[in-house]
Amino acid sequence: MRSSPKRPPRMLAYNVAGLLGSSPGDDRRYTVADATVELPDDLHLAEPISGEVHLRRTDRSILADAVLHTVLAANCSRCLRPLTTPLELTVSEEALPTIDFASGLALDTAEEPDAFRIDAHHVLDLDGPVRDAISMAEPIAPLCRPDCPGLCPECGADLADDPDHSHPDALVDPRLAPLAGWQPPSAGS
Repeated sequence: MRSSPKRPPRMLAYNVAGLLGSSPGDDRRYTVADATVELPDDLHLAEPISGEVHLRRTDRSILADAVLHTVLAANCSRCLRPLTTPLELTVSEEALPTIDFASGLALDTAEEPDAFRIDAHHVLDLDGPVRDAISMAEPIAPLCRPDCPGLCPECGADLADDPDHSHPDALVDPRLAPLAGWQPPSAGS
């Protein structure tokens, strides 16, 4: 049996040459399905990115607005069980050209060095802004459920599996034994 060749991942890059050559106000809509972006090592997608990208021509740029959906794979911050977190991402960027569309000459980018740019081949690549949106939407402390009891701090047992889990009183260091019966003085004394 012959296996079919694996399809390369779909990227979030769009050739906007036609849009750059059009009038301000013109727009294009693209459906996103099965897209992926390269993420930092600590982030992993459980499902591909899907949604819609809306590109609009202005007098100087392309406005890119996207509403995207994906699912992030993570571990519960209390019990370390694997979990998935659905993400809805909203991306809104203004992309400036690096090449004058009419003349083909390079534009001066020194005035706005940090601006998001369309490359010299008129390709608008949204991978960076989408990667940033995923990083910003990542939950700080994901939980498998809101009342997750976590792990026993003494032995590491999962307290969700054994809610009656306990340990006998630990032996007290003999040097600290005299403090075991200590009580703070009452407020009236």
